[in-house]
Order: sequence, then structure tokens, then C-alpha cells
Amino acid sequence: MDFVNVIVDISHEKVDRIFQYRIPDHLKGRLKAGMQVNIPFGRGNRLVKGCVVGFAEKPDYPPEKIKELDSIAEGSVQAESQLIALAAWMRERYGSTMNQALKTVLPVKQKTRQKQSRRLIRKISVEEGVSLLEEYQRKKYRAKARLLEALLQNEVLDYQETVGNLKISSTVVRGFEEEGIIRMESRTLYRNPFADHFTKKEKEVLLNSEQTEAVEGIWSEYQKGVRRTYLLHGVTGSGKTEVYMELIARVIREGKQTILLIPEIALTFQTVMRFYERFGERVSVIHSRLSGGERYDQFMRAQNGEIDVMIGPRSALFTPFSCIGMIIIDEEHESSYKSETVPRYHAVEAARFRAGMCGASVVLGSATPSVDSYYRARSGRYGFYRLTGRFGNAGLPNVSIIDLRRELKEGNRSIFSRRLKEAMEKRLQCGQQTMLFLNRRGLSGFVSCRSCGTAIRCPHCDVALSLHNDGKLRCHYCGYETGMPSLCPSCGSRYISGFRAGTQQIEREVKKLFPYARVLRMDYDTTRTKESYEQILTAFGKGEADILVGTQMIVKGHDFPNVTLVGVLAADISLYAADYRSSERTFQLLTQAAGRAGRGQKTGEAVIQTYVPDHYSIRAAARQDYEEFYRQEILYRKMMGYPPAAFMLGIYLSGPEETFLEKQADRLGKVIHRLHAEGLTVIGPAVAALSRKKDMYRMVIYLKHMDENMLLNVKNQLERILENETVWQKIYIQFDYNPLNAY
Repeated sequence: MDFVNVIVDISHEKVDRIFQYRIPDHLKGRLKAGMQVNIPFGRGNRLVKGCVVGFAEKPDYPPEKIKELDSIAEGSVQAESQLIALAAWMRERYGSTMNQALKTVLPVKQKTRQKQSRRLIRKISVEEGVSLLEEYQRKKYRAKARLLEALLQNEVLDYQETVGNLKISSTVVRGFEEEGIIRMESRTLYRNPFADHFTKKEKEVLLNSEQTEAVEGIWSEYQKGVRRTYLLHGVTGSGKTEVYMELIARVIREGKQTILLIPEIALTFQTVMRFYERFGERVSVIHSRLSGGERYDQFMRAQNGEIDVMIGPRSALFTPFSCIGMIIIDEEHESSYKSETVPRYHAVEAARFRAGMCGASVVLGSATPSVDSYYRARSGRYGFYRLTGRFGNAGLPNVSIIDLRRELKEGNRSIFSRRLKEAMEKRLQCGQQTMLFLNRRGLSGFVSCRSCGTAIRCPHCDVALSLHNDGKLRCHYCGYETGMPSLCPSCGSRYISGFRAGTQQIEREVKKLFPYARVLRMDYDTTRTKESYEQILTAFGKGEADILVGTQMIVKGHDFPNVTLVGVLAADISLYAADYRSSERTFQLLTQAAGRAGRGQKTGEAVIQTYVPDHYSIRAAARQDYEEFYRQEILYRKMMGYPPAAFMLGIYLSGPEETFLEKQADRLGKVIHRLHAEGLTVIGPAVAALSRKKDMYRMVIYLKHMDENMLLNVKNQLERILENETVWQKIYIQFDYNPLNAY
């Protein structure tokens, strides 16, 4: 490469100005993305620092106008360079502009007023001060005498407290400063969102044999300089958090930092509390419910070395730590780790890349690992540790699968099965708590039979078809469509329809059945304010409610010892999402939901209601049997050519004119076929799962191949074609590598 692309100012929001320089011969082969360099800048050619964001064989400007790079910068900021290199990798892998990638990874400076702390520091000796104090007293300079007396007692004083308590004017302070008696020191105070919520507690945690084996196994390789990714597969309540904390404690003793990713904001309060009690103010948190100033302050605290552990959803991965020793991703299977905005990066992949740059290990933890991660662990690409028993000898819950087809035949048309009603009544009588879970995800209009449980599926892609407003059932992978049947094609029953129920309806039914019960609801509508998560969870944890009704946010990672019953109201909702991962997500959700019951000393029970009680994902979840689920699921993935058995690339198209968008989607499909990529499977174009959003029509094309490099090569070729033809600029095109959610 003869030319290098450099960005100059990366500290403010305007990060989209990229400049090109010629690489001198003595630096060829030595430059890497993220590296800081000295470049001649402006009319005076003054040397400024810039960061390398890419390379080019051909110049974007006339060669005679391109200046030559000067040198590699000494003592560059390591964290900043890592993040820029990460942005360059994300841009290449996931398809975006460099501007979009940079704005994803770099903290933007907020125009918020910073809090300042000022201190008065005595400069003169005690002897000089005593002599001067006698003079002030003799001349009856009372204010000066009060201030000097305080300074003789304490060499350093807080400005605000001193002025207020001693009733001294700023003029007196300024006079002391001018006379050289004191010096004023100012420093920025960064906000700590949880400083007033928790206190550090000295508490010894004893690990069991399986936890100890995991910690010692990972740490022994760490001390030998081995840096790799590990999968920690532990049943719900097995004590994965204790393993994380012990590893973090050892990383801190090595003088390094840790990033801990969690999938949901709802988990933040309880997670931070446990880590704050162990590590004190050296822990911080970042998430979207903080103000812009609070988020920026946490990044600055990290950059200034004030914290050792950052906790938060996927954006916490971009914490500007300079010496990361470990990145831990809890509940690694969660789809929230995949960005739904450009660049559509996956936090697990991005964490592995960043860990590789800074010499860190990655630990992935889950009771229900993603099929992708388990596949890598089984093949030896990841280290692998298991926790098979619950921490503190708590038992796994007793799980019942309720056949809603039988309930219907026997006259029960209620949302609640008879078994679940009885179990709820029993908990209310003995003062124990219940969680009722309704998975709203995937509620896109799947159609199933209430008599036999059959769902209408695509004959080509083996995913559930979605019912649209025009009465058509469509596949959002290949575009196959058919009409809405009036009778079940399997058993002939007339009880065939879509499922329509929400958490508000569940809440109303609970209050009608049990008018004396105290009920809380936790879903998107009840958690819109900044502290709503903490308020609901804290109230339930304190026993201020008997029943908590909610969506998937209530079944992930929470630990309530008095919850002894979990009811899953309709397992079929997630099972029949129009997505090849629907069985995996169903197994994960049901396992996680059941795992909320009986985490204390009391025996737990879970009731799973479904129209397909014999489905392998439901039966395996009831037995908490991941191996059985995996054996079935990986066979399906291999047969259909879905990840991780193959690789997949989603191409998402959107535009304001439906006819023009369809025409360009068909044209793009033909362009892909003309690339003659051997072994490439092209699916679509098809109407997207959400066919119209904000007056923009949407379509999809999916590509599958056994070689991921082939897919990335196809993406790169398409990007060049799209850049060179202006007709493509009339529509918006995004790439999504191994997509997790329907577009």
C-alpha cells in the first residue's frame, strides 16, 4: 500500500474528516490501523497527531497534492488507538462507513457543565503562619485570621466548605492567593451514578470444587501468557458470578482492568450492587438510561485510571481502558449483544478482536450457551468449563409441561391452565412469590392450530410463516407466500389462528382471579423512566408484591430467594417466530425462566404452557438438558445450512418508493448471481419481516456459504459496485453478517 488514510480530531463529535497521506519508503509495512502518526497539517505544515484508519493502493486525490506522512508518534494513547483499530475492523467486517464505526466506538464529548472541586493548599510553613496570624489578630483582620487558623490546622481545605463554614468572602481567598500564602487547585468531579446506592462490604466467598476448577484452569493459562476465549457453561444458579468476581480480583491484583458485559439494563442494578460490594468505587456502570454527561464521565473515569471494572450492555465494550486483562460476557447467548444499527456488529466477536489487540482473555458465561459458541467449544476453538450444580446446594426446580390442547378440549379457555392456577393459589397462601412470563418477542402473526399444535411453515426454509394485513402468510427469508387457511392442513380443525395476548391482559386476568394479590408488571411500557427498572425490582425483592408479570426482562439473571413459582404462559410464541433460531431461543428462554424459581432454600416449581409439548426444545428445557437440545438443533442447522454449520450474510434494502425498491432488489440479486461465487446460495429478494417502517419500504436478500471469507469477499465486491453506480444511492443498503434478528 502506498497511501494511508488518517483521521485528525477524534476527541469531539465531528469525527468524519479523513485525510490521505503518502507513505514514505522507510515506513512501508510498519503501519497498522489504530496507530498514531505525526502528519503535516494545514497551510503551515505544522506537525499534528493523527490516527491511521485505513490504507489505499490508489490515491483519492491528485498525487501531487498529497503530502507525505512524517513519522510514527511516540507515546501514543494506547486505548484510543485500540478503539480506532477496532472501528476499522468493524467497518471491514460488518460493512459500514468509517464514520459510522468511529462514532460507535468513540465516546462523544457532551456539552454539559462539568462539576469542579477546588481546594486551598497552604504554601507557607507553620512558623510563618503563626507569625502572620499574630499580626492579623493584632490588626483585627478577623476573616483573614479565621482562614489562616483553619489552614494551620489542616494544610488542605475544601474551598466551598471553607467559605461557607467560616463565612469568608472570595476576596479574602483571592488576597491569600496573591500574597503567596495559598495556592488554589481545581479538578473536575466526574459523576458516579451508583456512589450513593451501595457500600463496599468485606465478605469472603468460598468457591465449590467446580468453580475452583474453572477459576484455576483459566488463571493458570493466563499466567502462562495464554490468551484465548473460554465458555463457562453453568446451570441457572450455579454461581457463575462468583467465578467472574474471583477472576476479576486476580486481574486487578495484576494491575489490569476488566470489562463485564450484561445483556439487559434491567440486570444493571442487581449486578452492580454485587460487584460494588466486593470492589467498591473501583466499579462503574454505563448504559443508555444514564444522561449523556453521566455516560461521558464514566468513560473519563476509566481513561483517568479511577476505576478497574466497567459493567454494562454492549457499549461498555468501548470503555477506554489502557490495560485490559479480561473481558467477561455474561448471558453470552443473548441477541441484544448484536447491534441492530449500522455497523451491525456482534459484541462477542468484537470483544475477541479487542482482547487480541490488548492481550486479554475472554470469558463467555451462560446457562444456555448459543449454539454458535457451544459449536466452537466442542471443536476446541474455545476453552470449556462446566458448572453442573446450583451454588449453595439449592436444587433445580420441578418443571411441568402443560398441554394447552388438552385444556381446550376439557373446556378451559382461560390464559391460565388449571395446574398454574392451583400453584399460584398455593404460593399466595404460604406467602411465597410468583413470576409470570410472556415472551412478546416473535409475536409477528404466526398461525397455529389450537387442536393439534401445528404451525404453518415455509416449505423451503423451515421457519414459521408470518401473517400480514392483506391476509397472506409470507416467509421473510425467501419470499414464499400462501393464503390464510380456514382449517388446519394437518388435522382439519377450525381452531387455527394467530396468538394475541399481552402483559397488560395477563395483569388484568391475574387481578380478576386473585383480587387480593399484589401485582407488579414489568415490560417496555412500565420501564421507560431512568430508575423504573430499579424501582420495580427493588419493590419485588422486598416482598412488596406477590406476583410479577413481565416479558423476557424478568427472567434473565435476577435472583429472588422467595420466588418459588414461575409460569410460562405461551412457549409457542418464541417457538414460531419467523426465524431459524426460534427453537434455540425458546430453549434458552424456558430454561432461564424456570431457573428463576427456587434459588433460595425453598423448592422451586415451573409450569410451561404450550400447544406442542413434544417439541425437543421444550422437553429439553423442562429437563434443563442442554446436550439433548444441542444434538437435535445442530442436526437441523447442518441439514438446512444455517450458522454455525454455514455462514450467512443479510443484505437489507430500504427506500421510499416500493416499486423502485423491488426493481433494485431484483437487480441486486442478478448482480450477485453474476459474481459466480462457487457454492454461494442466494435466498430472495423477499419482503422484510417489518415491510414498512417510518415510510420506508424494506426488502431482504440472504446469502449462505460454507466459507466465511467467501461471504466477506462477496460483500466487499458488492460495496465497490454500489459505490460506482449512482442509481444505488437512491436506496439505503445495509449488510448484516450472521444476522440474529429478522429485519
